[in-house]
Amino acid sequence: MKKILTLFSLLLFHYSAIAQSFNYGSITQEDINFDKNKIDSNANAVVLKEFGTARLQIDDATGSLVLMFDYHVKIKIFNKDGFEQANVIIPTYKDDIKQEFVQEIKATTYNYINGNLQESLMDKKAIFTENRSKYNSLTKFTLPNIKEGSIIEYSYHIQSPLIFNFRQWEFQSNIPKVISEYVAFIPGNYNYNVLLRGFYKLSDQKSEINKECLRINGVNIDCSKMTYIMKNVPAFIEEDYMTAASNFKSAMYFELSDVQMLNGSKQNITKEWKNVDNELVSERRLGSQMKRKDLFKDLMPTILTNTTDDLSKAKAVYNYIRKQIKWNNYYGKFSEESVKTALDTRSGNVADINLSLIAALSAANLDAEAVILSTRDNGTVNKLYPVISEFNYLVAKVNIGDKSYLLDATEPLITFGLLPLRCINDQGRVINLKKPSYWIDLKAAQRSVTSYMLTGKLTADGKIRGLLTTTTSGYAAFNKRREIKKYNSIDEYVEKLDESLPKLSIKKHEISKIDSVDLALIESYEVEFAVHDGTNKEQLFLNPFFINRISKNPFNLNERTYPVDLGASSDERIIINITLPEKYTLQDKPKDMAMALPQAGGRYLLQSSVTDNVLSLSQILQFNKAIYTSEEYLYLKEFYSKIIQNQKTDLVLKSTN
Repeated sequence: MKKILTLFSLLLFHYSAIAQSFNYGSITQEDINFDKNKIDSNANAVVLKEFGTARLQIDDATGSLVLMFDYHVKIKIFNKDGFEQANVIIPTYKDDIKQEFVQEIKATTYNYINGNLQESLMDKKAIFTENRSKYNSLTKFTLPNIKEGSIIEYSYHIQSPLIFNFRQWEFQSNIPKVISEYVAFIPGNYNYNVLLRGFYKLSDQKSEINKECLRINGVNIDCSKMTYIMKNVPAFIEEDYMTAASNFKSAMYFELSDVQMLNGSKQNITKEWKNVDNELVSERRLGSQMKRKDLFKDLMPTILTNTTDDLSKAKAVYNYIRKQIKWNNYYGKFSEESVKTALDTRSGNVADINLSLIAALSAANLDAEAVILSTRDNGTVNKLYPVISEFNYLVAKVNIGDKSYLLDATEPLITFGLLPLRCINDQGRVINLKKPSYWIDLKAAQRSVTSYMLTGKLTADGKIRGLLTTTTSGYAAFNKRREIKKYNSIDEYVEKLDESLPKLSIKKHEISKIDSVDLALIESYEVEFAVHDGTNKEQLFLNPFFINRISKNPFNLNERTYPVDLGASSDERIIINITLPEKYTLQDKPKDMAMALPQAGGRYLLQSSVTDNVLSLSQILQFNKAIYTSEEYLYLKEFYSKIIQNQKTDLVLKSTN
């Protein structure tokens, strides 16, 4: 849920008038005795108080405008699971021109022992910096002397040249908060779009005006102080099947819209897509690389050998690029160097590879476009106005007849027209060299399909021997192929698979069509597993859910305020046929089930029987939607719960002889 608060023409006042944070080191008896039942009985730790403030000011050293951010927090730790709150990580941005600096770090642990409050001040030597990537650094430190019942407190200051995205503020984190307060001081000539994301509303919001907060080139600028408060904030608990947590956490976001210049003119920062289109088409690292079809003209006769139509041409070009250039595991919407460099070095980032694909498709006289997007772990993008910094990935789009195909040539094991799940995230923006850009839905082109078939025989020594055939297609095949390729050989993969199946032994194997990614992947295994030790042949106990058994419910919250996003719909089928050596009757079994999710969202079917001395079991698990709303969450939770409970029941076979 997103709530736009207002489009401010904001003003700011001098930092001497800034709202006061709580005093550092002021630990009260109320803090020491705080009862977590007041906010969350399951909490491992609780934020007692959190305060942050941000303001713009002139940097004396450079004379440029910078963003100053101060943060102060006090946390109560209840048990060992809460100790992780003492490990603090502060991310900062850097590039060849701009860099954020973390300064004035102060951290203290308080323990109340025998009626006395003992302070442990963190040594500055405990602070270190880690370069996470070319553009990100992590400042890390761990508070000392942590015990159950400790209170920790720390504060720091960040100086940042990044004033476009005024410092965001997350009210929600992985632990609950008693009170979280953020104060933004924004010069009156700076106009920011302010956005509250998330499920929870503000407890309080204030706006105050003051005069002459900032002085630029001898001109005094009036200012406004914006205060945002949220109280009794629940913890944000991450579960399986979700996109970036930033999409759903309650948080304040600021994006610079325009600046009123001192000479009276207005500089628009937030642009329209028509302006951004022109910039991207002429951008050396994007539009210019899309035009490099000259690099492929001489190669086309060879690449297009044996192609008969546009679709086969597109597939041939796609296969050529994904084999020619190896992905260096870096994302990007812009080429790092150029398409030519990527071809020469046979290596490149996401944009290098897919811009090469677009240029090559164009050289084959196919209609190709670029699609910029934000990956699932990067969050969704703003649709109201273009914010290019929110996009972190680029794929190709080829239009053939009345159909279009989205392509990512970074993954050599994925079939034509299927994007990696990391790209299936809301919408992307299509960039055309000659036409206006437009939005496109990023949906899975295929579902994840898996089928298991076991045909076997129960022998006199109490073992079932048979053939297990697994067939996968769509995302299931892609994931399985990628898993197999991690190993040096198929034999090594099968050896590890055998080790992971303690009740089942693989005797022989055959895996076909590993590299034929447009076809289903087929795995055949001769397997053996014991049902009894020969001492009691009159009664056999067999749990039939030894193939991909569901043992854990992925949904355990009482309420989930964000959707369940599987990425793609799925279909899994299991068929087991086991010939029994003597006449057996079915004495007990998991009950046959036929369950359906509301609005044809999915189904689970289970049937088992013994007929003509053959034990048969059939199981179907389908999810017909890629995304389920938070309102459908409890249905999914109950759906899984019933399946898990039923799969605990054994088949009991009794001999009639």
